[in-house]
Amino acid sequence: MTTAKPAPIAALEEVGVSVWLDDLSRERLDSGNLQELIDTKGIVGVTTNPSIFQAALADGEAYTDQLTELAAAGTDVDEAVFALTTDDVREACDLFRPVYEATDGVDGRVSIEVDPRLARDTEQTVEVAARLAQTVDRPQVYIKIPATEQGLPAITETLAAGISVNVTLIFSLERYRAVMNAFIDGLEKAHAAGRDLSTIHSVASFFVSRVDSEVDERLEQIGTDAALALRGKAGIANARLAYQAYEEVFATPRWQRLEDEGGRRQRPLWASTGVKNPDYPDTMYVTDLAAPNTVNTMPEKTLDAVLDHAEVAGDQVSGRYDEAQQVLDQLADLGISYTKVTDQLEAEGVEKFEASWAELLSGVQEELDKAGRR
Repeated sequence: MTTAKPAPIAALEEVGVSVWLDDLSRERLDSGNLQELIDTKGIVGVTTNPSIFQAALADGEAYTDQLTELAAAGTDVDEAVFALTTDDVREACDLFRPVYEATDGVDGRVSIEVDPRLARDTEQTVEVAARLAQTVDRPQVYIKIPATEQGLPAITETLAAGISVNVTLIFSLERYRAVMNAFIDGLEKAHAAGRDLSTIHSVASFFVSRVDSEVDERLEQIGTDAALALRGKAGIANARLAYQAYEEVFATPRWQRLEDEGGRRQRPLWASTGVKNPDYPDTMYVTDLAAPNTVNTMPEKTLDAVLDHAEVAGDQVSGRYDEAQQVLDQLADLGISYTKVTDQLEAEGVEKFEASWAELLSGVQEELDKAGRR
């Protein structure tokens, strides 16, 4: 039985923020923990990525029975990973079905990522995205596609096919504008094909704390008082300017035509919202980025911090764009290249997900081999 939402979650929702959990595992599903989080902590969605699935597999015995069955069937490692992850996402979708129905499809969403080894392969990304959506076979599923240059046309084609998309690994404002353009291209194609636009949803996952981690390192290398005073400011400034871009794009006549046909705006999603620096307030990427029609997907540690002591003071983004731009200008004056930072973060993001995927494949192969010997 769902209870009243905790005060900080209710306050965020009052602003227009949907709170999602950045974690999923078979253990969470089997133990009832995910249902409890829905019922008592007010989360209305879940995101996953290769790192999360790799950690879930490495922790405990929750996947042993299914791995034994897969091994007995002679399933190869890639197909085994596909089966394990899509089963988890399908079950999570079923738990969120009441939320999905109560919010007219806006929330109650669960994301699953295309194999990150395909991040630079448009055609294969489109094919795998379609297979993931078909296999999970739940209307709430979001297919995660990274915002690489090759990912942009894949985003368009996947949306055009009527599949909802979570665009991930967005770091720069220029790339974010390209993502929104790819989204609108996709809806225009879907409309031309006669699809019901109201059933196609999307979020754009703009990463926050990783920007601070990279910029702070450069500021500390400079070491001046002016440089050190800017630590912990770049990530929020960057996200606020992203929201300004969102407001601009979704106020254009081009978008209005689609909205008149039932199109739903692609919501900004703040990702990587757990603080990396323990000196920073542990809720700052939540409270300082509260804004209408956004999603904040947070690890459980951050969710617990929000529930314990977050002070939600309304919309902290709209209209603060000059202040945000000043931060980026000051960084540029210190010789910190915004483009170099965001390009590096995108490349590292893809590499990290590929490395986690390789660990996941290795772990599953090891478990398949063990099961085959039993």
